[in-house]
Amino acid sequence: MKSDVEIAQEAQMKPIVEVAEQLAIPADELELYGKYKAKLSLDTWRRVQDRPNGKLVLVSAINPTPAGEGKTTTTVGLGDALNRMGKKIIMALREPSLGPCFGVKGGAAGGGYAQVVPMEDINLHFTGDFHAITSAHNLLAAVIDNHLQQGNELGIDPRRITWRRVVDLNDRALRFVMCGMGGKINGVPRETGFDITVASEMMAILCLANDLDDMKRRLGKIFIGYTYDNRPVTGDELKVTGALTLLFKDAIKPNLVQTLENTPAIIHGGPFANIAHGCNSVMATKFALKLADIVVTEAGFGADLGAEKFLDIKCRFAGFKPDAVVLVATVRALKMHGGVAKTDLTAENLDALKAGMTNLTKHIENMHKFGLPVVVAINAFPTDTQAELACVEECCKELGVDVVLSEVWAKGGEGGLKLAEKVLEAVEKPNNFHFMYDTNASIKDKIAAIAKEIYGADGVNYSPAADKTIKELEAMGFVDTPICMAKTQYSLSDDMTKLGRPSGFKITVSEVRIAAGAGFIVALTGNIMTMPGLPKRPAAERMDIDNNGKITGLF
Repeated sequence: MKSDVEIAQEAQMKPIVEVAEQLAIPADELELYGKYKAKLSLDTWRRVQDRPNGKLVLVSAINPTPAGEGKTTTTVGLGDALNRMGKKIIMALREPSLGPCFGVKGGAAGGGYAQVVPMEDINLHFTGDFHAITSAHNLLAAVIDNHLQQGNELGIDPRRITWRRVVDLNDRALRFVMCGMGGKINGVPRETGFDITVASEMMAILCLANDLDDMKRRLGKIFIGYTYDNRPVTGDELKVTGALTLLFKDAIKPNLVQTLENTPAIIHGGPFANIAHGCNSVMATKFALKLADIVVTEAGFGADLGAEKFLDIKCRFAGFKPDAVVLVATVRALKMHGGVAKTDLTAENLDALKAGMTNLTKHIENMHKFGLPVVVAINAFPTDTQAELACVEECCKELGVDVVLSEVWAKGGEGGLKLAEKVLEAVEKPNNFHFMYDTNASIKDKIAAIAKEIYGADGVNYSPAADKTIKELEAMGFVDTPICMAKTQYSLSDDMTKLGRPSGFKITVSEVRIAAGAGFIVALTGNIMTMPGLPKRPAAERMDIDNNGKITGLF
């Protein structure tokens, strides 16, 4: 069986200019990055911004397991299926991070015959957006330390600088570092650390900004730390907001690529959903909604993370709403949620499947709480039995939800036609979309709403440090602000070992951070970390390139 990268390398790609023609985008509105990638000019937005929006379909999933779910694969396959049906379709996706690419997962551009291409480019440096984010973030960090070295005119307390550095790799050794060592000429010694680029507030700003002016305004509002007299210091006060914005002059423009079946796809921005808000950029989705009749987008990890943040954060800021939600699951993953070990997933086990269905059921209920129609896509595996598939269908029907077997990994768009039909029905159903909480509520009330309604927790515990920060933020006026929960992706709770649908638990908020430029408050729960580490056998060990430029092992 061919690997994903082998399938991608055999793709018959169209020049990106021809893909753009499908959307009536003229060549002079493209900024080409080679033959098969382009950035969309902001002139395109000015030309289409007054058009009515197309339909928006959000693809999410159950809590991920090592058995695999295939959310991006389903998103791409659904888009290809809609394209086959003659619909004017665009997919709006996130850019992959080098962290998981070289760490656990390998590439992240779909799989099998449902991929976006050029797959190697998308997974590696692509159009340089992540490098721009990393450079801008670290420029601000360098300016902060230079400000301390040059006399500290603002009176910044080195012990209370909250702006860390970033790198787009998994590197646990950088979580906590000392900088300014080596004597007076090398800066002021202080403790700091690194986060992964996708957790950077600047990534969130790129993904939430409406245009370059909005981005500049948001960059200037970033909190970098506090003065000795406890006054917060913003990016604007360091007088480099213009320089930071300059580094985003190209990165802010969405990227146009295609699928294996030459369906247009916009890929832009890539915050993780467990430690950040997990959605592609507002600009990418807005472009797509004006250029297509149907837009298929995804949000990271399970619906308790990416989908909740898409709905409560991204939709709130962007002013649009989804018309339907697709929840992706596999029989294998559901059995794992029901207590089956990964080595035993090929054997039929209806009892475990029914136990694991509680996870999918909770996610369905959550999307209904937002007032949205739901379709369940079961990503097909050869080991699935008819009895198991019938069990899933019966459980979903009891909740009034259509369930469809998706075969897009093996068949591409053809394997997603039945799913596409159900999605087209769903987007025409009544839609009573509403947010999960009112931003005017207190910080703790908003956190409690997410914990109780979405996770199923009994309540929330706070560390003394988190409690103190919340009081400080509310005293500074940060009340009308959405919440971005940083939580393990593997469980509805904040304990990654509690699979299925745990009950009788409380989540623990260990730390609270303000992302004033992004416009939300981050609540870190459990043992979540903003800099992942590499596994014992990193995916990087399987990768290589030959003298002809042929890549192997990327996925």
